[in-house]
Amino acid sequence: MHSLRADYVGFPEYAGQYRLESVLGSGGMGVVHLATSGSGLKLAVKIVHAEHAVDPEFRARFRQEVAAARRVSGAFTAPVVDADPDAERPWMATLFIDAPTLAERVRERVLDPVELARLAAGLAEALRDIHRAGVVHRDLKPSNVLMAPDGVRVIDFGISRPADSDLRTETGKLIGTPPYMAPEQFQRPREVGSAADVFALGAVLVHAATGHGPFDSDSHYLVAYQVVHAEPDLTGLPEQLVPLVARCLAKEPADRPTAEELIAEMRAVAYPTSEDTQVFVPPPRRPVGSGAAAEATHRRERIAVEAGQGGRDGRTGPAGAAGRGRRRARALVAAGVGLLLTGGAVGGYLHFGAGAGPPGRNAAQADPAQAKPFVPWAVALGEPRAGNRTGACSWGEAAALYCTGPGVAAARLSPADGSVVWSVKAAAPAARTAADGAPLHAGGLVLVAAPGSGTLQALDPGTGAERWQRKLPDGARAVASAGGQVLLVPPNGNVTALDAASGAVRWTKQLGGTGSVWWGDGAVAYVSTPDSGGGSSQLLAVDPANGAVRWQSRTAGRLRPVGAARGGLYLLDVDTEGKTGAVVRVDAATQAVRRVRLSVPLFDAEAAVGADGVVYAVGVSGALIAVGAEREQWRLETGLAVASRPVAADGRIHLTAPDGRLLAVDGGTGRLVGQTRPRPGDGRDGFTATLPTPVPAGGRVYGTAPDGTVFAVSAADPTGW
Repeated sequence: MHSLRADYVGFPEYAGQYRLESVLGSGGMGVVHLATSGSGLKLAVKIVHAEHAVDPEFRARFRQEVAAARRVSGAFTAPVVDADPDAERPWMATLFIDAPTLAERVRERVLDPVELARLAAGLAEALRDIHRAGVVHRDLKPSNVLMAPDGVRVIDFGISRPADSDLRTETGKLIGTPPYMAPEQFQRPREVGSAADVFALGAVLVHAATGHGPFDSDSHYLVAYQVVHAEPDLTGLPEQLVPLVARCLAKEPADRPTAEELIAEMRAVAYPTSEDTQVFVPPPRRPVGSGAAAEATHRRERIAVEAGQGGRDGRTGPAGAAGRGRRRARALVAAGVGLLLTGGAVGGYLHFGAGAGPPGRNAAQADPAQAKPFVPWAVALGEPRAGNRTGACSWGEAAALYCTGPGVAAARLSPADGSVVWSVKAAAPAARTAADGAPLHAGGLVLVAAPGSGTLQALDPGTGAERWQRKLPDGARAVASAGGQVLLVPPNGNVTALDAASGAVRWTKQLGGTGSVWWGDGAVAYVSTPDSGGGSSQLLAVDPANGAVRWQSRTAGRLRPVGAARGGLYLLDVDTEGKTGAVVRVDAATQAVRRVRLSVPLFDAEAAVGADGVVYAVGVSGALIAVGAEREQWRLETGLAVASRPVAADGRIHLTAPDGRLLAVDGGTGRLVGQTRPRPGDGRDGFTATLPTPVPAGGRVYGTAPDGTVFAVSAADPTGW
């Protein structure tokens, strides 16, 4: 049970914007509190002890911990959401993972051989990701391993060190936990590398199998002597793991396997199957034809980036990100924050068919620019600034790309080369784009609501000139429909419909309420409202023209609509902790319910529906799944800590990573077929928690990234990205 904060007198009530709740644990560095973000995301916030906060060396070490955790935030760690190492009481907020540590688990019982083999495989994969980021953990031990339902997580980078760091805080000190420290950590602490983590992995596996380490004593001095000079005790370890663990515990770092080598060997032990379960990552495409042609492709991208720094008449270029951005966590759960438009949006809260554009237009249809040979491009939007500049884009009127981002209310880009047709500067610069802030389209206009403005603007798609604007009710979303209406949806459910072309009021009606989630397919708007206990949800199908309820149904579960296809509404069954356990289909004609349970729940899932009714969902651990009419069709571990809402188009699934990568996955087989290079921002906010949905349109896929670029690649050849 979590301790009360009252037990920890002297700790602040807030860390930045996060109100601290119960205490999860404490240690030598500080106390870890449970907190909740404004969108409902559960966080673990570490607040350092007051005596450490005044120590410059400690502050440097804590700053290093934050940097290391940011660098390695992936599928096997708790991703960093926010941090301030320079605060009076330095703090760091990571995603809260409600799972016991390996130490707690072993106190109940040791792991059986199957569990142990899978733990070994998971830890090897975690170390691979950590070491790829150029970080050495240096304190891998059972209490720093979380046994989450969907795999292990490695936490606490308090004494980790980037391989390229010049910081030296260990002079004259032993840094680590003796039973899990490698010989070189005692003998040559300045020369500690990734092999020390492999040694610790071996010791952790012995502890998980037997309840004690390979070097066991009540005296840390004796343990240190045994680590350096004695052979490990592997009694009780499953026979198939003994050779591997013995190699991990070799005295010389060069004699230990790398994490990559361990993965290859442990996969066969952990998952005995005839199929290769390794994620397919295609090799880079080699230039075809003359060297000059290949050179031109890369040179074109550099020219585009430079050209995008400014527009005509002093206007700034677009700072955006592809698709509708959306905040991780449960930003979709409440209908009372931000902007939601349902009329030709690609991405975000609302889309049409399989991630297509406005009704009546195929998202992949060719545009006039398609007649010319396409050259991949990347442009920067908005004024350069430090940190995360991720924006959001959508495909709309006149077969063009419309984007918004920090400092840019809206901009229109040419799909051919990314050139800026027009750009409207934001009245008040925002720190980042809203989670659901992509421009959307209704009544032949472009609709935007700049973060923090509280105002809905309607812009001419040809010139960017303002046609009308309207103040949004407090906490309201805007939902646009194919019939030319814009629905203003406040938290209390008192919905107002506007004429999208003029901004005039058409009707007002009470629909939904607290906790409602809206989704629209153009001709119909759907709203799901959970009851107070979360045991069931009321579903309404609403006619946007007059607010009439076409049908309603009460269905078991806390349901969140994610799409419509083949005469059915598709929803995720999400519990109060943000865990999705099933995909639900409600027949639009009969309201018959079909439920497909997931083999392993997804946490804070985002989902899209293909034209064939297959639901594609991704959770915070990076697991991407395809769910058909009766069962899961495939599951892919993408290696991402979080991912954007997926979008389905032309037989592929596209999604965005926090470092700006665009990924393409085969919709039929679940194999990764391509990914672009990372495009992180600079400074301490170089990765993004606001993940834009990619925009597939016109035979291309458009993406955005934390470095402020909007980029385009060919949809036909993901292997060449």
